[in-house]
Amino acid sequence: MDENADATERREIRATYDRIAAHFSSTREYAWPEVEQFLDGVSGGGVALDLGCGNGRHAELLAQNAARVVGVDASRGLLEEADSRATERAFDVDLLQADAARLPLQAESIGVAVYVATLHHLPTREARVGSLDELARVLTPEGRALVSAWSTAHDKFDQTEGFDTEVDWTLPGGETVPRFYHIYAPDEFEEDIEASDLEFVEFEISSGNCYAQVRAAKQ
Repeated sequence: MDENADATERREIRATYDRIAAHFSSTREYAWPEVEQFLDGVSGGGVALDLGCGNGRHAELLAQNAARVVGVDASRGLLEEADSRATERAFDVDLLQADAARLPLQAESIGVAVYVATLHHLPTREARVGSLDELARVLTPEGRALVSAWSTAHDKFDQTEGFDTEVDWTLPGGETVPRFYHIYAPDEFEEDIEASDLEFVEFEISSGNCYAQVRAAKQ
């Protein structure tokens, strides 16, 4: 995919989530157990990042332990949902509209991060690895992050190799809206982490998703 096609694909993905934001948010009430488990095992207190924050359900969890939480998403519609959630539930989060591969954050500024269910929406391997590099850049030397992506281990798929596809979102009334996904093979997910400026702390497959606890690789 060339640069222009990549930019077009990203705009389309952003527009898709702007379109479905309200309904999507209504189905995403609770934090994922894997995120809760990860946060139980890391220290807070500094600045936390929810990358691909959606409606802010994980930012809310981060706010319980961090002095400051930053939520980043490409979709303005989802950021509006996150802002509403933060207001209703009285937690603080600084919300930024940005591309996951171009974070407007200082290097070594983030002590803990969650990057879940977002990596697989980036349309090229270059963009995906680039976003992992950006995550590494903003993590402190002691910082930890949880990265997840949908994988071929899910019983929805028969393939064993990674592939691009579209997964429909069904709006009230029955209208379907296609969403781009790159479905990772587990070994491919590991390879992309290893190709980036991150290194593994732990790796597991849970509920059809690949999960990696990572830190910035020592240079």
